[in-house]
Amino acid sequence: MSVSTETEAESEFGTESEVESELAADIAAPGTAAKQPRRAIAFGLAAATALATLLCWFGFRVHQDQQELSQRNQFLQVARQAALNLTTIDWRHADGDVRRILDSATGEFHNDFAKRSQPFIEVLQEAKASTVGTITEAALESQTADTAQALVVVSVQTSNAGTPEPVPRVWRMRITVQRIGAGVKVANVGFVA
Repeated sequence: MSVSTETEAESEFGTESEVESELAADIAAPGTAAKQPRRAIAFGLAAATALATLLCWFGFRVHQDQQELSQRNQFLQVARQAALNLTTIDWRHADGDVRRILDSATGEFHNDFAKRSQPFIEVLQEAKASTVGTITEAALESQTADTAQALVVVSVQTSNAGTPEPVPRVWRMRITVQRIGAGVKVANVGFVA
């Protein structure tokens, strides 16, 4: 019985000399078994680094897109408000209305409007004129880092002492806005036919 058990063990595991030679080979090459976990760790670190880099890039792009959208909205809002300021003027408080326009203006537009503001106020008060503007459409036509051009369509109701019923008109304006410090101001206004 003992003979058959030894033969069965030898056939299952190989001969004693074969087992010893395999053990000797494993002992002689200790780096082979250790290389497998190192490769897995290196691959895992490379994959984690690539994933972190990709997530950072996506986060940066989302942040950049949000900043551009915020700036675009700010430019458009300033252009819309400028159109309302220019088209909503009442002879009873023309000084304040003109001051509001000048406060939101910059550069050559500010200088030109400031020069013409007093005669403009006098004409409004003489005619007892009032205008009320309503924005019907507005969009940015172009944009750079610090400036934008907006097209604004305004429906304007004009009344004066000679006309009891307001007269409706539609004005199309191209308004250039410019970043000045932390704010945005109107740099130019033109009428579009």
